[in-house]
Amino acid sequence: MNLLMLVVPLYTMQVYDRVMNSHSVETLTMLAIIAVGGLVLFGVLDYIRARAFIVSGAVIAHRFNVPALEAAIVDALGGGMRNAGQTMRDLNDLRNFMSGSAVTIPLELLWTPIFLVILFILHPVYGWIAVGSALLLLAMNALTDALTRRPIAEANEASAKVYADVASAVRHAEAIEAMGMLPALARRWQAAQTGSASLIDRGTLMSRGMASASRSLRLIIQIATLSAGAALVINNEASPGSMIATGLMMARLLAPFEHLVDNWRLWVGAMTAHKRIRELLNGEGQRRGTMAMPMPQGKISVDRVSHVPKGLSRPVLRGVSFALEPGEVLGIIGPSGAGKSTLARLLVGIWEPTAGGIYLDGTSTFLWERESFGKYVGYVPQSVALLDGTIGENIARMANADPAEIVRAARMAGVHDMIGRLPFGYDTPVGENAFALSGGQRQRIALARALFGRPRLIVLDEPNSNLDHDGEQALLHAINQARAEGATIVMVAHRPSIVSVADKLLVLKDGMVEHFGARSEVLKLVQPGGAVKVARLVRTGESA
Repeated sequence: MNLLMLVVPLYTMQVYDRVMNSHSVETLTMLAIIAVGGLVLFGVLDYIRARAFIVSGAVIAHRFNVPALEAAIVDALGGGMRNAGQTMRDLNDLRNFMSGSAVTIPLELLWTPIFLVILFILHPVYGWIAVGSALLLLAMNALTDALTRRPIAEANEASAKVYADVASAVRHAEAIEAMGMLPALARRWQAAQTGSASLIDRGTLMSRGMASASRSLRLIIQIATLSAGAALVINNEASPGSMIATGLMMARLLAPFEHLVDNWRLWVGAMTAHKRIRELLNGEGQRRGTMAMPMPQGKISVDRVSHVPKGLSRPVLRGVSFALEPGEVLGIIGPSGAGKSTLARLLVGIWEPTAGGIYLDGTSTFLWERESFGKYVGYVPQSVALLDGTIGENIARMANADPAEIVRAARMAGVHDMIGRLPFGYDTPVGENAFALSGGQRQRIALARALFGRPRLIVLDEPNSNLDHDGEQALLHAINQARAEGATIVMVAHRPSIVSVADKLLVLKDGMVEHFGARSEVLKLVQPGGAVKVARLVRTGESA
């Protein structure tokens, strides 16, 4: 392609030096046929190259979209600073970079010496003008980068902060409206936006000024080239054709230098995005298994588990050990800060224990391949969140599923009739910007999602915190039915009524096991007070 860029300059030089002197129409015709053929070939090669880069970008996105998203979620669960949105933006930036013009700049710069040699062959003056012009453009681009980098970075950072503050406020619109906070927030946003706009204007003005100077310099280079060529033609040191061809070749030679800083920034951004994705894919989350495991029976073994969350130096759990057989129901109780919710997250493999291990039928719940693990596990977190989609899709865990299985899980959770009364039944959209459900409704749908697929391990973190009496009775019925089907159930208890359905109780205090065993035995161990004391523990218990 770079060789074919010489077609137009060479054609122009031949027309001026040969055809204009010989007045040969045959020569002009043959030159035109050769030139058109070369330019057609150039267009074909340009299309092939562009398609090759686009396909390369698509391959990158296809190969790394899912692994990068999984790694970002694992990193976020572990307290990492990366987020899935940034990871997707990084992949999109890489794809756009591969399909843009910046990726070809190094290939074009490699041909700069060849074009310089050709110009020196035509005449040394042309060559030295090209060298000087390239150095001037490099200096101008470096100066532009030095003067605009910091203002633009500060403007982008200030603008991003304003947008983040507005987005955060929208999520708390109810509290803002109820307590009349909007005028105060509006004044803060206006002040922040004014400062951000000022920084943007300063950076933009500086960038526009340097761009204007660069354009003027480029036109001056064209004048210098034509003037030098005319002087050489007058002195019979060069032909008129070479003068015109030099102008065209000069424009081709200087093209990569004109936008070198902008393209350099794109290269730096792409390399930074690539580095973030590579570090993410090579992170701790990749230690999880990749081979799907068979359905477990539901035997749980917690072996001397300790856990220190990222950013903390003190363990939340210390030396926790217990075991459950398939079909058993365990109630976890204890005061606030005892580590109950932390233990629930460790049981379903969200976090990895700092020491010890948690095993489902002998396989670590953290290292278990996640897709197959999810088929056998149900989980209701303390803070229930439904994904953007329909109620049916949420119950089916966003997968294509048999409607009969969706209805079965909803009936088991006691929400089938409630869903039937909604505007579109199971097709009712839910999520942040969809149909508003009450806290109890969301919790019961989350329970149906946990029961979907007949899981062998079900972990419920305060599953009745938003339920009324009917909802709690439906929860107890669902627990008994799941137990009858052989599922192992672990509940972080919030109310004494939940304790009554448990086969075993685990009392946590300061991250350690204070009591564990059959419900009746634990009730005796906490004497005096027995069940009354357990009820008090449950009532005062909150998430870790």
